[in-house]
Amino acid sequence: MRTALDTNILSALLSNETEAKDRSSRLSDAYSEGGLVICAPVHAELTAYPLGKPNFLDAFLEDVGVIVDFSLTEDVWRLAGTSFAAYATRRRRPGGGSPRRLLVDFVIAAHAVLKADQLMTLDAASYEQYFPRLRIVSLL
Repeated sequence: MRTALDTNILSALLSNETEAKDRSSRLSDAYSEGGLVICAPVHAELTAYPLGKPNFLDAFLEDVGVIVDFSLTEDVWRLAGTSFAAYATRRRRPGGGSPRRLLVDFVIAAHAVLKADQLMTLDAASYEQYFPRLRIVSLL
């Protein structure tokens, strides 16, 4: 079972948050069950993380066993776009004010739906409504 990772999972590890040991264990389990993958936007977001050393991110991802999928296919973009459009329509309705989401969140979820078996995240509620087919592993 291939597990896609949301940016917040890896940034929590990089920050060495208090739950990092437990999350690391869950990542190890997911790796053993079929591998870990991130899409290009997650890599780009993590690149902005203050890592200190050149090439640290790629070395970290290799150490953790994460594959970076830099090629986002048309089907990923289309699913992200239609899901983002549904979100935007809902936000424009009176009383439709859920927390603001970025397009990148929809790309991450669409990639997980089409290129993995599940998404590991700290923000499950954001994905459940617009991606009902997505199996979500919440680490909260």
